[in-house]
Amino acid sequence: MLNTVIVGASGYAGAELAALVQNHPELKLFGLYVSAGSQDAHKRFSSLHPQWVGELDQPLLPLDEDGMTRILTQADLVLLATAHEVSAELAPKFLAKGLPVFDLSGAFRVKDQGFYASFYGFTHDSEQWLEQAVYGLAEWNADAIAAAQLIAVPGCYPTASLCALKPLQQAGLIAEEWQPIINAVSGVSGAGRKAAINTSFCEVSLSPYGTFNHRHQPEISHHLGKGVLFQPHLGNYVRGILATIYVQLADGVTQTQVDQAYLKAYEGKPLVRLTGQMPSIRGVANTPYCDLAWQQQGNMLVVVSAIDNLLKGAASQAMQCINIKFGFEPATGLI
Repeated sequence: MLNTVIVGASGYAGAELAALVQNHPELKLFGLYVSAGSQDAHKRFSSLHPQWVGELDQPLLPLDEDGMTRILTQADLVLLATAHEVSAELAPKFLAKGLPVFDLSGAFRVKDQGFYASFYGFTHDSEQWLEQAVYGLAEWNADAIAAAQLIAVPGCYPTASLCALKPLQQAGLIAEEWQPIINAVSGVSGAGRKAAINTSFCEVSLSPYGTFNHRHQPEISHHLGKGVLFQPHLGNYVRGILATIYVQLADGVTQTQVDQAYLKAYEGKPLVRLTGQMPSIRGVANTPYCDLAWQQQGNMLVVVSAIDNLLKGAASQAMQCINIKFGFEPATGLI
């Protein structure tokens, strides 16, 4: 079994990773780490996530000098569920020792150093690894993932959006002059565990945010190969993303062509479900699936994509990437 380390295990995505690793037949949960100065260091994992009492009672270890030495000498792979700038600093240390790294932050998703200064607020100093990183959109980049040492797991909104749009773009069905419009809502867990007024119980409300400046817009455009108009919303529920996407099709595109584009793209890929009816958050919450459906009227198409932001939008997609990298069936430990 592969000794698997999770750094950033106290957060929501880190907790989902811990549960998935614990239940994976080929992985051993070798260590749950938080930053050396974290107030959660030495607490039991299950004290933060009580649904795992009796099953995941390991302590959250501080990532101090001893912790780094243990990982570098004994681990087989590292999962980073850390802040973007922390991942940018830590990943090269593990990579230099030959460890495969699966990074859930945005630190290596776009091969442009200037992007990070503009959208993430830090200067990226790892040009070598930024260039070598592979974008872990599992259904689309399997061959590259299998050959990579550093996998940048996509963001939650980009996963929902790209799964919906890439079949159309790859088939050349989107009108050349059209920018798809993505109207997406995410549960509050997408904002993480940190306290904030707008995500507190009495304040949270369905509301738009990040208009024209959300960091996932350039990520989506970069990996789609086409500009998009992206408007995210905060939803007043815990988990899940629902993206409603509006597309103008190229002249003469038929319903059959659209259907075939999706069927061809996702044949034999069980974690994307072409549902035949409009998806819902309820249908995907606490699952590793992306549910897709679409309706066409003339040259206009509405595509709806639903995922769990903590699973398909983070932890379970990371597990898909691990499965691909190490030659396991892609859905191992997930369904």
